[in-house]
Amino acid sequence: MTRAGALRGGLGMVGVILGLVVGTGLILLVMGLGKRFAREAVPVFVDLPGGAWTVGGGLGVVTVLGVAGWLRSASGLSDRTRLARGLHAVGTAVCCAAAFGPFFLLLSGLPGRNCRSESCAYIPGTGSAFLAYALSAGLVGWSVHRWTSARAAERAARERERVRRLRKKGKGKSRAAGQG
Repeated sequence: MTRAGALRGGLGMVGVILGLVVGTGLILLVMGLGKRFAREAVPVFVDLPGGAWTVGGGLGVVTVLGVAGWLRSASGLSDRTRLARGLHAVGTAVCCAAAFGPFFLLLSGLPGRNCRSESCAYIPGTGSAFLAYALSAGLVGWSVHRWTSARAAERAARERERVRRLRKKGKGKSRAAGQG
């Protein structure tokens, strides 16, 4: 190995290590700021009119809508332009944030496991908001699932009926069966 190759390899290793350190620091910073934001925002949300139950129910509906949008956008077409693919990726990320964001927001209001400081204390109303969140997400998610399943079954029944009518007229048979 030449001296320039060794230098290039060493700089590459330094770059990878530096990237890992900076990336880990950014992830920890974002997670810490997210937790701090949530600890500041949860008391404001819980004190809204209607109380913690309304907030939890609303966040449960937001989660179901986020999951529905995420699942709908998961089957993207690959023959799009670069701009369309980028917008599709942004839309998918927004739906993913809407699906998981409310859960982690309410989860951060619950008390920390081994933390004794004031920053980990229980925020009043978070437990009932979390319960309302789970109930509304479950009920709305179940009803959306039942509705989409019923629509799919109806569509399949219409397709079976259409094929049956075509076969009855003799148009659903293969060419080999029709000639023989």
